[in-house]
Amino acid sequence: MNVKTENFSNGFTPDINKVAAEMMQPGKLILRLLDSALEFVTNLLARMLGSSLVRQHFHLMLSGLVLFGPLLSFWVSKYNVFANSNHYLYRKFLKSTWGWTCIFTGSFILLLSLSARHSLSLSLRNLSRIGVVGLLWQVFQLLLTLLEDAAGACYEPVSPAQVTLSSASAGLQPLLLHDDRTKASCLKANMVWRGYEASQDVLILCLCCLLLVEELSVFGPHLAYVKPLQRRPGAPLRFLFLLCVIILVVWMFLLLCLLSHFPKFPSQQLGGALGYLGWRGLYQGWYRLRPSWGCPGLPGQGLLTSMDTDKQPQQH
Repeated sequence: MNVKTENFSNGFTPDINKVAAEMMQPGKLILRLLDSALEFVTNLLARMLGSSLVRQHFHLMLSGLVLFGPLLSFWVSKYNVFANSNHYLYRKFLKSTWGWTCIFTGSFILLLSLSARHSLSLSLRNLSRIGVVGLLWQVFQLLLTLLEDAAGACYEPVSPAQVTLSSASAGLQPLLLHDDRTKASCLKANMVWRGYEASQDVLILCLCCLLLVEELSVFGPHLAYVKPLQRRPGAPLRFLFLLCVIILVVWMFLLLCLLSHFPKFPSQQLGGALGYLGWRGLYQGWYRLRPSWGCPGLPGQGLLTSMDTDKQPQQH
């Protein structure tokens, strides 16, 4: 029995191992091809986002889109699938723009910081930039809600029985004023709100787009820094970078859809202006100060020692 077992193991085990090795070869080839494709695409995107052309002129392109995007409403079809406000993209992404941006950008910053310096304190300091932008977004929401409630009024449409003959013949739609309601309670009661407002959707989309470009632009210098050290960024970091770029494209597309299919002048332009001012005050103002626990610093500061971030193109 032992002899048969020994002959079986000596005769068939090598064959089984050989077959298993041959079956694994196509899988390894596919993984190598995917890794090469990921490296090529991320290198190309990192070079593009890290270029001075994008960093210096992206905010101008975004401003032009917000200003002239509503003109596209003359050419887009009202029967387009994105002309429906209940579309999947609007329902699943538009109301959670900051959540998606915070998750993907925060993960990218954390992994990049840990892979570059292995310092938890430095990683937390870089992550604090996302926290500051989140706090700014909450302040914007609170202030805009207060201003909308103060500058608007709630109206209740008059029933047909209450419409006088003269107003009906003139084609008028009388409204009853309700001064004791906020915008939220007015809309919840299915009444009409009229007043001045700033588009919070356009505000957060513009702010997130500018934030993503700022945070992702450091990946190109990071690749240039680790190349002489013979240290290739891992696939998880590259994959997170790619996901962040995809999110950036989705936000740009959503912004274009809002401006072209649901133009609201000047509400959307005011929201875009507030998003731009928020980015300008943080990334072009406060973050340019000396990095410390009172100031997170610009993206990349403290991560690239041989390439001082002051020498990186940061002028906008």
